[in-house]
Amino acid sequence: MAESLLEIGTIVGTHGLRGDLKIRLKSGDPDLLMTMKQVHLHLPTGETLDVDISRQVLHKGQVLLRLRGYDSINRVESMVGGHILINEELLPELGDDQYYWGDLKGLEVVDQEHGSIGQLQDLFASAAHDTYVIKGRFGEVLIPAVRQFILDIDLEGRVMQVALPEGLIPEQQ
Repeated sequence: MAESLLEIGTIVGTHGLRGDLKIRLKSGDPDLLMTMKQVHLHLPTGETLDVDISRQVLHKGQVLLRLRGYDSINRVESMVGGHILINEELLPELGDDQYYWGDLKGLEVVDQEHGSIGQLQDLFASAAHDTYVIKGRFGEVLIPAVRQFILDIDLEGRVMQVALPEGLIPEQQ
């Protein structure tokens, strides 16, 4: 039986000498990761590991994870750049106008004034709000993930309709 996995964060560094990993979450609330007992890692080498979590702590807006059996910085340094994934079955139901990153990645983003501006490639969280990273004909465009700019998300049609403020897309020469 194949598991359906969803990426929820990226390993962005280490913390201390005991093997703690700094995790930058793809979005919002860290509560889900704070309650997990096991996660899947997709490492920069392409290797995938199922690992047990022995400790998780919030630290400066990120989650610090310590993995059972990986208790020194030397054992975890090669994991930096990897991704944290969990089984989709473990995810809570979302309310209206809420989406998981796996559902949004790759959507075509269409602005009401400029037309298609590219594909949704990445997402990062900040203290204020999530930000979508779009790559396409205008290069990289960062769009705040707020209701004011996001008009509609059609998962079946794989399209996100947006109304971008002036100046977010560079004027063409």
